[in-house]
Amino acid sequence: MAPGARGPAALLLLLLLLGVAAATQPPLEAFQAGHSAPFSSLPAAASVAPHRRYLLYDVNPPEGFNLRRDVYIRIASLIKTLSKSEAWVLVLPPWGRLYHWQSPDIHQVRIPWFEFFDVPSLNKNIPVIEYEQFLAESGGPFIEQIYVLQNYAEGWKEGTWEEKIDERPCIEQPTYSMDKQKYYRGWFWGYEETRGLKLACLSVQGSASIIAPLLLNTSSRSVMLDRAENLLHDHYSGKDYWDTRRSMVFAKHLRVVGDLFRAKYLNSTDEKDRTQYNEDWTKMKVKLGTALGGPYLGVHLRRRDFVWGHRNDVPSLRGTVKKIASLMDLQKLERVFVATDAIADEIEELKDLLPGMVRFEPSWEEVELYKDGGIAIIDQWICAHARYFIGTSVSTFSFRIHEEREILGFDPKTTYNRFCGDEEKTCEQPTHWKIVY
Repeated sequence: MAPGARGPAALLLLLLLLGVAAATQPPLEAFQAGHSAPFSSLPAAASVAPHRRYLLYDVNPPEGFNLRRDVYIRIASLIKTLSKSEAWVLVLPPWGRLYHWQSPDIHQVRIPWFEFFDVPSLNKNIPVIEYEQFLAESGGPFIEQIYVLQNYAEGWKEGTWEEKIDERPCIEQPTYSMDKQKYYRGWFWGYEETRGLKLACLSVQGSASIIAPLLLNTSSRSVMLDRAENLLHDHYSGKDYWDTRRSMVFAKHLRVVGDLFRAKYLNSTDEKDRTQYNEDWTKMKVKLGTALGGPYLGVHLRRRDFVWGHRNDVPSLRGTVKKIASLMDLQKLERVFVATDAIADEIEELKDLLPGMVRFEPSWEEVELYKDGGIAIIDQWICAHARYFIGTSVSTFSFRIHEEREILGFDPKTTYNRFCGDEEKTCEQPTHWKIVY
């Protein structure tokens, strides 16, 4: 059983990477509301701050890490539409307080995006800034307008699909309260000092850009869209979708951890696996079928709530092991890397039944450093480099691995596969959404 990739060399490399990342970040005090430091202490973009407007968003609290990544793609399309008329920048919503992030005694709120993603890569697609930079640029913790997005109370009537948006009374009580100063208080990603000036509910039915005319006509310089998951994709799986998805490059320090683990425990390197990675996503265009992958089977096995929530298409552990053993024999592989949220007893059973099983098992210090979101990314990165991958039905965790492998250039036959339930009669495999450049 492989522990997490550790050792003096790995630790030194990570410290060097983290040091570089820290050196490129503005000093923390420059991001405090009311700080009077000159513009030189802020990123160069701050000098154009008076000429642009800010879009913020949040998602229904129960939604997980990988669905939230999908919502980002939808909002990016909206920013592109807005930017055709005015200068808008997307304020990246800090991560935290997610249902699946349950590691005890780990502080996991107010997490900036650079902990998980390469922000300069995001900026090659649309203009983005971290929330604390927004505080510095906008002059304080105020959001001028909050729109809570909701469905139509009367629902959708069968017939011709119609995209529409209307300001309506709130269907559910908003999760905001007005304080004595008439400001709206709420979760705001763990920033208790943040306040909203105005709040309204919008019923929406349509793609993200349907809200653009309303935003362009409002006088508010900063606007927040809460419950942004109610907006649909402008063009799912088109060039715009894939440009944004490709720009969501994982933070380099997390990729390095995954690469070190692959090399040490799975005999996997980019050179041998034909998975060379270009740090500039705009220059990475790989023909499907080019990538070979490491000599191991990649598995994402979703358990816990999926066991009772998706009983028909989630196999038993015995059924899972039987499928894994069959694939390893078919693909002539001796190792299987398993990313799973299974409980401890189930993991032990899997170990007993799968002698070639390998997992990334971080220490407490590593979890504290990378957070649960970072550990999930490391798991996805390792799965994305496998010779063959099989995931869990309707899991966004598996979907994101599909996309990563599509970007790396794997044959779709080695990517779009899922486990079938023990009694599932028709086991439809995932759809291949071909990358578009």
